[in-house]
Amino acid sequence: MTDSPDDIMDFNSGMAAFEAKHFSRAMKLLSPIAESGSTEAQYRLAIMYQNGLGVVRNELLAYKWMKSAASGDYGPALHGLGFMYMEGDCVEQDDSRAVKWFEAAAAQGLEGAMVALAQLIEQGRGVEKDAERAKALYKKAGF
Repeated sequence: MTDSPDDIMDFNSGMAAFEAKHFSRAMKLLSPIAESGSTEAQYRLAIMYQNGLGVVRNELLAYKWMKSAASGDYGPALHGLGFMYMEGDCVEQDDSRAVKWFEAAAAQGLEGAMVALAQLIEQGRGVEKDAERAKALYKKAGF
């Protein structure tokens, strides 16, 4: 993303529109910024496509943008992609891939990812069952 005053203004306006639930406007403002590589804008597009906010739900675009933002190491997208794989939402359900993405998000300190990862480890989903590791993750997440 270039940091021209217009781009920064469009990004800030797009984020404000998203937060105000003006999703069609957010999509219009954030799309070019996501295309230019902003992981935060990519994550917001993924959320809108995944949930049909301001656009028709589009699983392929939701996955594309979530994966792009996660590949840029954007914490909320790492967590979001983990959930997509865990739940089979927008992508084929795959516990081992969910574990991979939750581990990356947990490494950034995201407590929600720690809890989701702990649940998978506790149940032995996508990873060897390990009650002690699960317990340590729950504790680190504040439970």
